[in-house]
Amino acid sequence: MFRFKQFSVEHDRSSMKVGTDGVLLGAWCDVTGARRALDVGTGSGVIALMLAQRAPGLIVDAIDIDHDSVVEAQGNFSHSPWGYRLCAIEGDFSTMELPEKYDIIVSNPPFFTNGVLPPLHQRMNARHTQSLTYGQLLSRAQSLLTNAGKISFISPADVADVILETCSDNNLYISKITEVISVKNTPPKRLLWEMTNVECVTSRGVLTIENTPGDFTEEYRELCRDFYLKF
Repeated sequence: MFRFKQFSVEHDRSSMKVGTDGVLLGAWCDVTGARRALDVGTGSGVIALMLAQRAPGLIVDAIDIDHDSVVEAQGNFSHSPWGYRLCAIEGDFSTMELPEKYDIIVSNPPFFTNGVLPPLHQRMNARHTQSLTYGQLLSRAQSLLTNAGKISFISPADVADVILETCSDNNLYISKITEVISVKNTPPKRLLWEMTNVECVTSRGVLTIENTPGDFTEEYRELCRDFYLKF
């Protein structure tokens, strides 16, 4: 079990364990004024829980293709203070029918685009772009956005060109992008993206997690202060 300040997460059964990427996205994405959110590939449900904590009244649907993940996420939701606003749904995001439009769509999507396939089939479905490509994610998400809705997700830094091309193909505009540096004075390993249907000026930023290994920066502490017990 992973314990946060206001909730706990069981993640033994789910295909996606609690990790830095998911927590970063859950703390970073803009929830201002949102009434309904969708978490794509929810895994244990940690991002959905973070959104519910940050935005009182926000209704969050959480989708995953993996049955065990959905069962575990729903259990985590039920044991949280916001269970009545959270719903875990089993299904394939690229094909399933969803009756709602969403103000926020978030995803910690498949990585390993050019890497080695993970050994477990469950893990492969969760983490490899053979299961859900960036094109499928953004095209489907764009169709489910409200007029002023936003898509937020995290990616490896080395797929930026692929994502930029995909945005152009789907008439999406980048409203915010943040480079994530693991340790000060090293190249960025991750990118946090925010996209919208509305033409806009892109806001750019940099977030450094550690000054040196184990010494977390104040900006990272501030971003995650409401969640991690150690902050």
